[in-house]
Amino acid sequence: MNSLQQSLILSFFLTAFLTLPVSAADMAAGEQKAEPCTSCHGQKGNSSNAQWPNLAAQQSTYLANQLKAFKAGDRINLMMQSMTANLNNEDINNLAAYFSSQKPVKAGGDPALAKSGESKAAMCLGCHGSTAQGNGQFPRLAGQHPEYLEQQLKAFKDGSRKSGPMQAIIANLSEADFKALAAYFGSL
Repeated sequence: MNSLQQSLILSFFLTAFLTLPVSAADMAAGEQKAEPCTSCHGQKGNSSNAQWPNLAAQQSTYLANQLKAFKAGDRINLMMQSMTANLNNEDINNLAAYFSSQKPVKAGGDPALAKSGESKAAMCLGCHGSTAQGNGQFPRLAGQHPEYLEQQLKAFKDGSRKSGPMQAIIANLSEADFKALAAYFGSL
């Protein structure tokens, strides 16, 4: 074996080792920690109340980021700040792994509004995935409660929820646009 081959083999193993997660998330531990979440977010993260989002099949990275934001007070919701106060990073990663692995259900949406929203959805799919399933740090929109999505779009527009890209993208959208988009994504 020549030195080039040795270097390539060493490089391969170093790359493989360095790309391993520092600590693997434990879905079983996440399931145990998730018990208090079910009262709002439903069994296995499928909320039956449009006031609270579905967490099932949500992007793990997105969930972890949001839990950390609630804990740090960067995202304001008194209930969620209270719920995250005693979570450590391992708990957060375990919860994110658990909820992201659950089977989602469709929340539904008004069919006429959904049809109108479909024509507007392209601007969302670049970040949120081609079928709105989410993409890493960008949340899954497919199957989410339309009322919840509308509420979040309004919060981005009025600045009570922060995200530069979202605020720029929705700046020129109306509440009718919000309703149509939310109905479309809820129907997926």
